[in-house]
Amino acid sequence: MPARCRRAGSLFPAGGARLARRAGVAAAGLTLALGCLAGCGSPPAPPPAGSVGSATVVRVVDGDTVELSIGEVTERARLLGIDAPESVSPKVPDQCFGAEASQALHDLLPPGSEVRIERDAEARDRYGRLLLYLYRADDGLFVNQWMLETGLADAMAFEPNTTFAVPFEAARSQAEADGTGLWGRCDGPDQPLE
Repeated sequence: MPARCRRAGSLFPAGGARLARRAGVAAAGLTLALGCLAGCGSPPAPPPAGSVGSATVVRVVDGDTVELSIGEVTERARLLGIDAPESVSPKVPDQCFGAEASQALHDLLPPGSEVRIERDAEARDRYGRLLLYLYRADDGLFVNQWMLETGLADAMAFEPNTTFAVPFEAARSQAEADGTGLWGRCDGPDQPLE
């Protein structure tokens, strides 16, 4: 009989060694199960708000959504604080300046582009997309802000993700005042194409 069973045997009067072995197997199984519940196969906890990382652009979906390669995982990401006109939604008709916004973001972030990513209070939206601020790695261009400054998107604060709400609204207001992008061609964002 192994030494640890002999020691444990005194805790189990009749058939102590066998009961000790069973208890040991049960305890090992419970430890393994609890360990797996805590981490096996579950996604890693999202980094805290304000965390910065890096990613590679896989493709641009539309004017405010991209697919990114982060490590070995491909994730769909929604640009925080902006709302570009729709151009690919099966539920919403194409909107004025939607194709232009999508093309501009595609030109800005071609596949393979390296970006710095930053999150805010919430990691994901109700569709499971990452919620991110993007910066081009080669020149530090703040992509979300650029989309607003060039009139390619409207500012939209997604509570509680409001770190840049004030400068985003200012950029949007300036683009509208100047008639830049959609503000010069459309009756506002969300206008269906005619």
